Amino acid sequence: MANIKSSIKDIKKSRERRLRNQAAKSRMKTFIKKALVAIQTDANNAIAAVNEALKIIDKTAAKGVIHKNAAARRKSRLMKKLNAALRGGSTA
Repeated sequence: MANIKSSIKDIKKSRERRLRNQAAKSRMKTFIKKALVAIQTDANNAIAAVNEALKIIDKTAAKGVIHKNAAARRKSRLMKKLNAALRGGSTA
């Protein structure tokens, strides 16, 4: 454990940030999973579920929890699966 007061504060802030980031990532992954399940089962709700997931991914990137390119990659993969399901084709 650190002895310097500023170091102790830094450690505390790092823990708080880690927990906040962890929660944001978990929330994002949950919405992505819901969207993927909706894509596979129900085409009517799939579009709404995907839109909600895209919104959450954007929020996560805006907060700096994930990189903007990582967010773009996740969104691209999700949309690719949605479009394939709507066309009736196989998911890549």
